[in-house]
Amino acid sequence: MKGEESTTKMAEEKLAPVAPARVAQELRSLSEGRKSGKYDKDEYEHRFSRMISELRDRRISGTRAEIMAALSPLKADGTITDGDWMRLVKQLGLA
Repeated sequence: MKGEESTTKMAEEKLAPVAPARVAQELRSLSEGRKSGKYDKDEYEHRFSRMISELRDRRISGTRAEIMAALSPLKADGTITDGDWMRLVKQLGLA
């Protein structure tokens, strides 16, 4: 069946890696949503966890140094908390 073949083929193809700048942009947006009250604690946690899971599936493009260069300013300027930072880098294998 043609439909089943295309579905299987799509499942086997890898998703394109995410650019480090895009990850930083999404983290900034998520953090702003929490600080503004758009997301309560539970919603923020859900979105943060889902983002990490999706990043593990898709991966982040670039070297470890490039990824850390894009993400480290978010920790330095307080955009994400120290706890969220540690969780992010640990679960993505960057620690």
